[in-house]
Amino acid sequence: MAAILQLKPVENVPQNRRGSADPRDPIFYQNPYAFYDRLHADNSTFFWDEYGHWCFAGFKEVSALLRDKRFGREILHVASREELGMPKPKPHTAAFDLTEKYSLLNLEPPGHTRLRTLVNRAFVSRHVEQLRPRIIRLANEMIDGFEDQESIDLIKAFAAPIPAIIIAEMLGLPAEAAPQLLAWSNRMVAMYMFGVTHETELDANDAAQDFMDYLHAEIAIRRKQPREDLLTHMLTAEQNGERLSDEEVMSTAILLLNAGHEATVHTTGNGVKSILESGIDPATLFTSDEQSAATAEECLRFDAPLHMFTRYALSDVDYEGIELRKGDVIGLMLGAANRDPARFANANRFDPFRTDGANVSFGAGIHFCIGAPLARIELQVAFSELFRRLPKLRIAEEPRYNNVYHFHGLEKLMVSWR
Repeated sequence: MAAILQLKPVENVPQNRRGSADPRDPIFYQNPYAFYDRLHADNSTFFWDEYGHWCFAGFKEVSALLRDKRFGREILHVASREELGMPKPKPHTAAFDLTEKYSLLNLEPPGHTRLRTLVNRAFVSRHVEQLRPRIIRLANEMIDGFEDQESIDLIKAFAAPIPAIIIAEMLGLPAEAAPQLLAWSNRMVAMYMFGVTHETELDANDAAQDFMDYLHAEIAIRRKQPREDLLTHMLTAEQNGERLSDEEVMSTAILLLNAGHEATVHTTGNGVKSILESGIDPATLFTSDEQSAATAEECLRFDAPLHMFTRYALSDVDYEGIELRKGDVIGLMLGAANRDPARFANANRFDPFRTDGANVSFGAGIHFCIGAPLARIELQVAFSELFRRLPKLRIAEEPRYNNVYHFHGLEKLMVSWR
């Protein structure tokens, strides 16, 4: 899941197709939508100078390219490192790279098909729906823990613990382990920042090693004493007589926590911010299960948790007049696509009652988020229980986003309710 980088410089890009925005500039990452508005008004397919690759911001193009089998997350199955100009793996990120090696997010068929088939059963809608009562109890336990205070950071006290605990319990890990799992996850996802430093690589690698050591011990226990949990399921599930290796199980468990947790936390924080800033009476947003679901979907669209998903061209491709070479990178701008005025009426307005709702926040195609059904339930419950219990909830200080452009989420969200 680490950032996919353009390896060979792209030359002869027309000046009128170029765009520039520094992902590390606070003016940009605090409000990337101003940049997106200019793209939609001018040319939503452009060459992003800072990243050095072509990007697509239109909803139609992003949706199509997520499904286009001429592009993929993996490239070394169709080209050598020498052919691509790809440097050798870095010894100091060996542990982190091992967690990525069997990641569902990075594999292409047939490896992806095999792994997803063995894991998918645990995340189908009818299965995760059974977790709704537990998620409701957990949300209320979190609120019970801070309701008597004057104000809290909603990210730390509410948004972050819920998905971490739920995923830990699904895997068969104790809820008490969630803070440690969360700490490892936060250190690992720093690898997705623009311009990662050597120090960040070392720290992420250490976190990855500690995470794998912990899971290796848990897997050894399941080998001796199988349980009714997702770790055991992954270890014992078979397809055509094949089972997952320990490395595949560890990669999948880490991905489920890192990717699933990050997206849900960010959408919860971003969504509460969107609701409170909209001026809409929250009591109208959760009047039924259908309206709760619509509100969660609008939160996903309006301020998406993931703003760019990169893919490789698996062969030389002419895409709408853009000549792409095998190994060239394209950036699919999910957050921009969700605000495309060609797809959505009043695209920059938060409207949980819209009838043209849709989003690409969970991706599409074979890499559509495996945890989407669970994330949707977590969001619906978190929003509805929070505003039911704290109807006077309000923002206590100006929210600020993290300096991680790809993962668009708040540093903290200070709220009060008295």
